[in-house]
Amino acid sequence: MSTIKKFQITSIIFFCLCTLVHGQEIKKATEAILRSELGKAISLKEEKLVIPGIAKKKAEGAAKQKFSNDFIYVYTASEKGKVKGYGFLDNVYGKAMPITFLVIFDPKGNIISSSIVKYREPYGGEVADKDWNKQFKGKNSGSDYTVGKSIDAISGATISVNSVTKGIKKLAVLFHEII
Repeated sequence: MSTIKKFQITSIIFFCLCTLVHGQEIKKATEAILRSELGKAISLKEEKLVIPGIAKKKAEGAAKQKFSNDFIYVYTASEKGKVKGYGFLDNVYGKAMPITFLVIFDPKGNIISSSIVKYREPYGGEVADKDWNKQFKGKNSGSDYTVGKSIDAISGATISVNSVTKGIKKLAVLFHEII
């Protein structure tokens, strides 16, 4: 086997291992946030949900932002057989890198909380601030998500603020289409 072929195989294996480790890191962080918000005794069911075409189109149109994938991860949190909430995990793009975020909904579709699970940009990380994310609590698919009006702008994080805000609105609309 040639040196180039060995290098290619080694690179592919390394990439796969990094992706697996990175994915486990995001999954653990997501589950920790869900337990923090909904209680340590909850049971979680994770599903990789392929977004139905009509629901996808409606959510993208309402938020004026496309989904970065054809799927999202949906976590159903239950306690004693009763659903306490849903966590929607998705990505939006900041200036150049994806921002992984989680929106937790009550069973009626009102936002309990939003959190940035993984921020990869060198600037604009203020969108991960808990106080900035608190302003989404109680919002739903019919709420106003206008940055500078009902959502605070952040100097130096304009792209991230707009991107995350649209992403949260998109998931709020999607919730009512799929749950």
